[in-house]
Amino acid sequence: MEPTLAAHALSAATEITTAALSGDEPEAVLASVVQKAAELAKADLGLVMVRAEDGGVSVEAAYGSHPKDLRGLLLPADSVAGQVARGGETVVTEDFTVDPRTAPHVPGELRDYGPFAAAPFGAGGRVLGSLVVYRKRGSEAFSPGTVEVLTAFAGQVGVVLALAEGATARHRVTLYQERERIARELHDVIVQRLYAAGMQLDRVRRRMRKRFAGTDAARLGEAIDQLDQTIEEIRGTVRSLRSPAPEPEQSPRTDLAESARDEVRIAEELLGYPPTLELSGEFADIPAERADHIRAALREALSNVVRHSGASETRVTLHRDAHEVRLRVRDNGSGVPQGVATRGLRHLAERAESAGGKFYLNSSPSLGTLVAFDLPLEPDKRAS
Repeated sequence: MEPTLAAHALSAATEITTAALSGDEPEAVLASVVQKAAELAKADLGLVMVRAEDGGVSVEAAYGSHPKDLRGLLLPADSVAGQVARGGETVVTEDFTVDPRTAPHVPGELRDYGPFAAAPFGAGGRVLGSLVVYRKRGSEAFSPGTVEVLTAFAGQVGVVLALAEGATARHRVTLYQERERIARELHDVIVQRLYAAGMQLDRVRRRMRKRFAGTDAARLGEAIDQLDQTIEEIRGTVRSLRSPAPEPEQSPRTDLAESARDEVRIAEELLGYPPTLELSGEFADIPAERADHIRAALREALSNVVRHSGASETRVTLHRDAHEVRLRVRDNGSGVPQGVATRGLRHLAERAESAGGKFYLNSSPSLGTLVAFDLPLEPDKRAS
């Protein structure tokens, strides 16, 4: 291997390593790879071809004559570039338009080129694609020394790209974990506090309705509505933070029992008596998305008790078996008054339907109110 050329190859590989591991965009890294390869080989055209699902290869980056026209160009699995990309040896020829190995798969866009060399790049037995260089037809063929440098450079690039891919995957996991932490903080702390504040304001409004002037009562009602709207917007933000996820092996899990105790504690402060909470089953490993649905149903059901029932007893039961979680909230109050807006309960019905669960409400002045919300542990794909 020519020392000067080898030194240039090492310098190029170092530059690419720095860019890849610094988090540069993959397209920019590949563009740098193909440019360095073409310069090292003194080629008129360089291409990075990446393996496709069908075994063929597609041009992901190009440098030289009309490179933009070549991006996306497809070559079949039995082409030399495809064979090299599957782990074959480096292939070199003086004129790839007439060589029996390469001639059957010469795209029209490349017929002006002759000298050809294709080297595999990858790492750890995993080949990512092929690094291909061309010279104009009639030019001098690639020398053995140049081909040797190209092959070594392609191997170094493969290691770098594999390392960068791993670093990117780790970064995505870290980012997702941070997004999940923020989402949990918003959902379990901020929403809970806003909900409690809204309930306190609503209780003040109902107790002091006769003392408020009409405009003051209306303003207080608007403030409560704005709190409700803010809670819904935060829940939407939480959903956005949690999606898309980086395809973890398991869905995140949450302790639904602790969440239920928190909701009941807030309701106790607002009701003036402690609701009864009965738990049956294991709740420490409920998928977070499923637990959020149950928590929202419990919060809305207890909100309904506080606002409308006038109840002296409230019972919350939460049962989990191998297939589903069942929530029941019963009170001995006067039921949901006729003509009272039950937007929250309608939202729960819609939530249950979209999540593959079941919701029903039974309310009467003599028997009080029962809110039931059943949800399977696994999402029903037919409901999505």
